[in-house]
Order: sequence, then structure tokens, then C-alpha cells
Amino acid sequence: MQATSITHPAVVLIASLALLLGGVADARPLDEAINQVVDANLAAAKSQRKVNDLDDAANELLNDYRATIQEFDSLTLYNQQLQTLVASQQAEIDSLREQIDNVSTIGREITPLMTRMLDALEQFVGLDVPFLLEERTGRVAKLRAIMERADVTNAEKYRRILEAYQIENDYGRTIETYKSEHTGNGGSARTVNFLRIGRVALIYQTLDEAEAGVWDRTTREWIVLPNTYRSSLRKGFRIASKQAAPDLLRIPVSAPRSVP
Repeated sequence: MQATSITHPAVVLIASLALLLGGVADARPLDEAINQVVDANLAAAKSQRKVNDLDDAANELLNDYRATIQEFDSLTLYNQQLQTLVASQQAEIDSLREQIDNVSTIGREITPLMTRMLDALEQFVGLDVPFLLEERTGRVAKLRAIMERADVTNAEKYRRILEAYQIENDYGRTIETYKSEHTGNGGSARTVNFLRIGRVALIYQTLDEAEAGVWDRTTREWIVLPNTYRSSLRKGFRIASKQAAPDLLRIPVSAPRSVP
């Protein structure tokens, strides 16, 4: 009985050890399998990160490509606009060069023209009714002096000549009175009142109204007027001085000279 009771615990202990050792031996393949799964998951996660990184890089490259294409299109459009602008500016430059060439040509032609205009103006004043001679001949002399000045442009010279022509033209449409020296037909100088009615008549009258005369275009001399014109002349002087309203005047008018 004692031998049996001693032997049973030993068997149980051996069996327990056997079970324990058997369990340990069976756990090793499971751990290896778990480790393999973990490693596979880690590798997959690492691969996914690489895929994500590559996808981000691809998206970034795509965005850069799109931005580059957009910038290229903008530069292409800008270049086209710039070419159009350059072409327009070149056309303007060509036009300005042509104008400069024309100005040079006109400049060479305008000087002789202005000289001829001054000659004609001076001749006209000399042959015209002799009113305001000092003023009119002085104007021509000043224009000739201006023609010699290099600091005055041709445009300004031409403008002043045209202005002188306009002044002469206006004389034919106005009536005025002024006081000036009068020598008559070679006599001594004396101060008289002049009455100019356009270019139709130029009349002088002494300050005491005792004598009056009119310029004769045909003989180019002064003719003394009879006293019958005194009243009409008095009214004419008042009209020219704006002391009376315009009215009809009885004045002597010389016949125009015939042109041969």
C-alpha cells in the first residue's frame, strides 16, 4: 500500500512536466507565425507610406507641371502682345522718320517762300494807299530781321508773316482816324488828322479844319478838297472815333487804275 502511494505522485509530476514541456514546444511555431504577421504588417505599412509619399510627390510634380504650363501660356500671350507693341512702335518710328524727312524738305522750301511773301508784302505796302506808312513799313522791317534769327523757328516766322498779311487784309474792312505828320505833295510837314475808310479813301484835314485833301490813286498825289465836303468829313471823323453811329458819307473816291 505504501509503495503504491509513493509511486502515484511521481507519475503525476512527470506527466505535468511532460504537458508543460509539450506546451512550450507547441508555442514556438505560433510565436513565429505572429512575428511573421507583424513583420508583414510593418512591411505593408512601410510600403503604404512609400506609396503615399510617391503619390504626394506625383501630385506635387503634377501641380508644378500645371503651373509651368500656365506660366508658359501667359508668357506666350505676353510675348505676342509685346511683338504687337514693338511692331506698332516701329511703325510709329517709321512714320516719325518720314515726317522728319518731310519737315527737312519743307524747311528747305519754306524759307524761299517766306522771303517771297515778305517781298510781295513790302511791294504791296509801297503801292497801296499811304496810310500808317511808318507802322506798316516798320512791321515789314521787323519781319526781315526775324528771318535772319536762328533762334526763331520757321513755324514762328511763318506765323508772323501770316499775321502781317491778316493785318493788311483787315485794313480794307475798317474805318479809323489818327493823327500824324503830313507833307502834302512835297511841302513842309505839319500835323493833321487822317480819316481812312477801308482802302476806298484816305483823307486828311488840318487841325483847324481849314483844309482837307484826298489821296488820288491814279496820280498818286494829294488833291485839296472844296469846302463842300467839310460837313461830311466832320461826320466821318465822328463815326471813325465811335462818337456817332455808322451812316452814309459823301466822300470823293478816285477811279481805280486800269491794269495794262
